[in-house]
Amino acid sequence: MRTRCYRSPIAKEMDRMQIWVDADACPAVIKEILYRAANRRQLMTTFVANQMLRVPPSPWIRALQVPSGFDVADAHIAAVVRPGDLVITADVPLAAQVVGKGAFALEPRGEMLDADNVQERLTMRNLMDELRSSGVDTGGPNIFSSADRQRFANCLDIFLARNAAD
Repeated sequence: MRTRCYRSPIAKEMDRMQIWVDADACPAVIKEILYRAANRRQLMTTFVANQMLRVPPSPWIRALQVPSGFDVADAHIAAVVRPGDLVITADVPLAAQVVGKGAFALEPRGEMLDADNVQERLTMRNLMDELRSSGVDTGGPNIFSSADRQRFANCLDIFLARNAAD
């Protein structure tokens, strides 16, 4: 008797790219874009935070609450991300970790971080952190704008068109 080999739908989903969101500081408008993209592309999208999150009901969207603490959400994402996954984060050290594991990182302002630019961004982040620690006023980030939102949406669409195989 011949046994038929097939891939179950669950196994197929485990092989597909997933989106991981460092959700503690992710702007609400970016979350909305991600909700729509997850459903449109049928991609598992997980919002990781150390506080309770409300996400729309969908088989493609889930919220994961991790314990409170410094960088606990980042550590969880870094531990579970797989090569080819996409991580949405403004945290450059987390971006460097996931890129080092073969994943991709997209900042909420629409800049893709990859092996070509993440180390430069990490060096600049560390320099700015040292300056702030020594009392230099470096200012803060610009206010999140509609241009940032549009840049993120465009970059996400391009990335998913190229990397989210159906």
